[in-house]
Amino acid sequence: MTDTVERAARPTTSERYSGPPLAGGPGGPAELRRLIDIVLTSLVDGAAARGGPLPAGDPSELKREVLSSLGEVLPEEGAGPDVLGPLARMFAWGASDLADPAWSAHLLCPPLALSVAADVAATALNADLASWDQTPAGIVLEGEVIAALAELVGFDPATAAGVVTSGGTESNFMGLLLARDAVRPRHPGAADAPGPGGGRLKIFASRVAHVSVRRNAALLGLGTSAVVPVDVDENYRMDPRALHAAMERAAAAGDAPLLVVATAGTTDFGSIDPLREIVPIARAWGASVHVDAAYGGGVLFSDRLSGLLDYIEAVDSVSLDLHKFGWQPVGAGVFLARRAETFDPLAVRAAYLNPEDDEEAGYTSNLGRSLLTTRRGDVFKIAVTLRALGRSGLGALVDTCCERARYAADRVRAEPRLELVAEPTLSTVVFRYRPAQDDPVSSDRINAGLRRRLLRGGTAVIGRTDLTGEAGGIRLKFTTLNPTTTEADVRGLIASVIAAGVAEEEARCANATDNRSN
Repeated sequence: MTDTVERAARPTTSERYSGPPLAGGPGGPAELRRLIDIVLTSLVDGAAARGGPLPAGDPSELKREVLSSLGEVLPEEGAGPDVLGPLARMFAWGASDLADPAWSAHLLCPPLALSVAADVAATALNADLASWDQTPAGIVLEGEVIAALAELVGFDPATAAGVVTSGGTESNFMGLLLARDAVRPRHPGAADAPGPGGGRLKIFASRVAHVSVRRNAALLGLGTSAVVPVDVDENYRMDPRALHAAMERAAAAGDAPLLVVATAGTTDFGSIDPLREIVPIARAWGASVHVDAAYGGGVLFSDRLSGLLDYIEAVDSVSLDLHKFGWQPVGAGVFLARRAETFDPLAVRAAYLNPEDDEEAGYTSNLGRSLLTTRRGDVFKIAVTLRALGRSGLGALVDTCCERARYAADRVRAEPRLELVAEPTLSTVVFRYRPAQDDPVSSDRINAGLRRRLLRGGTAVIGRTDLTGEAGGIRLKFTTLNPTTTEADVRGLIASVIAAGVAEEEARCANATDNRSN
């Protein structure tokens, strides 16, 4: 005898259903294979039509092309599956090619073919990590992936905990939320920001920290004013002395230092805050420490660069993002906490998802560790990639990208028409084009204009930032997350920037002459 229930004979697919084929179940994979072949052909055709890192033309031209291909979005009678090929071709034509060496704008990587294939499997199964009975293997995989990444950070896997998230913003939200809820016994008004003495909870982050810190503080009801910007040093790292002074001022005003958000890889500069100095300061004022390592966390794969995150094992929580240094399709974020009890405020019980007796019997879930209920099976592609490449394989890709950034910085420094802003820490290079008339207003107009000129021509995609928010602060960025980029590619990209800058100057000079003559 066995306590399992014998499975009844199943009717054929045609007996059960006659509508559009589903991805899973009998016949699903065969139909999916046919459709994926159409998509792959369309991707090739769309990329050939694009002919570069993005389609040429201004935004209005691109919109006309997209709408022309799309037609009516929701017709009374559907057009059938034959729309897939033309629309996939249009979407490929109208998308940026992150694998093109001339695409160097944002912290978004070209994903590995392996991870995309794994993502197809998870998507076809519509894997949902909300409960054990929806994706049993996914629940097991998430536990193993979290344990491996916790150990990589330096946390004890036996006492740490974590969850796969949509990305850095969600992970940072969890860092703020759980820090806030941890102080509720001491500050009953924490949910509304004021403490019992009338002071307010304060979060400290460098002035170049990610925008999600301020946005998340607002979403939590703390208000953006709860975030105290801390000055940075010449390398755009949080200044420990400025942090201590800021926390001292907050405490003197009756406010409660809640959390220090250190950044390991700022968006604009890739700078890494000095954790060994920051953590003791935070502890002295009773504050927790969360590290936004969405970008820089990938250096932990590298033997050569992992020392940049010295002392990260001593913090309370960490955000990682494997659709940066990890080469995963979006999303592939991870939130890790050094102590599993950090997640206690998220504990929730839903009879239809994680009844207590089911969990006691081993049918577990991570419902109490996530902000979401339905969660995609993103853990599968992460697990496949970690297993296939290993730490050293991923580390080699990280090293290559950082080497290319250093080479790009050297080439920028050697060009009289360009000015390097800071030495790269990771794979980001910040610089500007020097116009002949190098006043702040002209510099901003030329640098902003040359970037748009490259976009209109479909020539290159480079990033942009603003150092000051005032005239003369606009700078350009190369962000290298493409390990196939060569030194020749870097030289070509720099040549394109200079040519666009010269063309922009000439066009503005000609316009000024025409205006004077009129």
